Amino acid sequence: MPKNPENHLDPRSPLVLDTVELPRRPGAMRELARVVEAPADLGVEMIGVAKGAEISLNLRLESVSEGVLVSGSVSGPITGECGRCLRTIDDSLTVTIQELYAYEHSATDETTDEDEVGRMQGDLIDLEPAVRDAVVLALPTNPLCRDDCPGLCSECGVHWDDLPEDHTHEQTDPRWAALHNLTNTEE
Repeated sequence: MPKNPENHLDPRSPLVLDTVELPRRPGAMRELARVVEAPADLGVEMIGVAKGAEISLNLRLESVSEGVLVSGSVSGPITGECGRCLRTIDDSLTVTIQELYAYEHSATDETTDEDEVGRMQGDLIDLEPAVRDAVVLALPTNPLCRDDCPGLCSECGVHWDDLPEDHTHEQTDPRWAALHNLTNTEE
């Protein structure tokens, strides 16, 4: 998270956590279970979590000396299309997250790069980047409706499961195509 003070977090945002009730002494812990709407573009090109879909957060917030450690699971529905046959895929996904968010002006905040450790803004934590990273990295880049999906016939575009076993397309050697056309006109 950037240290830019102009990027204020909205505490009403579903993926912003307010830690005001979590004491800032190491060992303090608070559990959080929440269902939120998924943000836009939570996925890859062919599969992802639809915008507005309900995702479940089951988290544990722990105070540590330099900040708050957020760990737990995120689960929700994923939709997309098969990379072989283009059929719709409807499934679910559960991923684990574990991210340290440094207190403002802490030693961790001052000794690490901006993208190395998450940053808190006052008592607020923006969980969206961690959720986005965990979900996107867990998704397949070439999703399949099933492991043995045969795909589509390259000639006619029909799903192989819907075609008879003896389905073929006559392959004509392009060098003989002119002769083949002559024999078809004489019939």
